[in-house]
Parts: sequence; structure tokens; C-alpha cells
Amino acid sequence: MGDKWSVLAIVLLGQRTHRFNELHRSIEGISRRMLTLTVRALERDGLVSRTVHAGVPPRVDYELTELSRSLLDPLNALNAWANAHRGDIQAAREQHDHRTVWSQYLSGAIRAGREGSASTGGRPSRRRRRGGTLRARPGSPSPVLAR
Repeated sequence: MGDKWSVLAIVLLGQRTHRFNELHRSIEGISRRMLTLTVRALERDGLVSRTVHAGVPPRVDYELTELSRSLLDPLNALNAWANAHRGDIQAAREQHDHRTVWSQYLSGAIRAGREGSASTGGRPSRRRRRGGTLRARPGSPSPVLAR
């Protein structure tokens, strides 16, 4: 129940009953495998009920249980907050990533387009990496990996 996919699935199922493919299309970025694991875990926790209807192919509907309906108010508030601040969160992520890449470049962890890791002491691992060079973007002092 603590992951983002569970929250999104519960918020969607709070609107109405959904079939698997409807959920998959409605949750951007989730794989079919992750959605399967998510609805199974929610069903196991007693938050989602799964109804199989006979037919060819069989139809499966997912809906919230009474237990999970009590979660809708706080989750809808969380969902509204996240949607209202999506741009701020994205800007913070980009700023963090920019600082991280720049500090890695200055520390020597990034050389000639290759990133090292802590486990290799800043050296590139033995795995083959795609080539590229580190260049400063015109008008920006930060390095970017150019391929």
C-alpha cells in the first residue's frame, strides 16, 4: 500500500469499477507486470476485490472494498496536492540532477562521457558503455553528455 502505483490504482478505482486494461491505460508509466503485482497485493490486503465473469475471453473487474473506501478522502487530497505541485516537483528534480551531474564532473567521477560508481572508486565499470563526450551546453556552465 506504500507505493505510488497502489495509490494511483486506489484513486482510479474510487471513481468506478475498472477492467485491467482500463487501469493500465489510465496509469501512465506502469508496466503490465507491475500493475498485476499491484492489484494482487491490494487484493491480498483486502483493499480491492476482483470479479471474474465467464465468457470468451473472460472479463475481470476490479473495484474497491468497503475497507479501502475509507482511504479515498486522504488519497484524493494527496492526489490533488501532487497534481497541483507537479511542476514544482519536476523543477526540483531537474535542479537536483543538474547539481549532481555537475558535482560528479568536478570531482572527476565523470570523464569523457563515462560515469563511475562508488563501487568502482569513480572508475568506469568493466561493462561496455555507450560512447559519448562531456560538453558544456552553449550558454550554460553545466556539462551534458553528448552522444
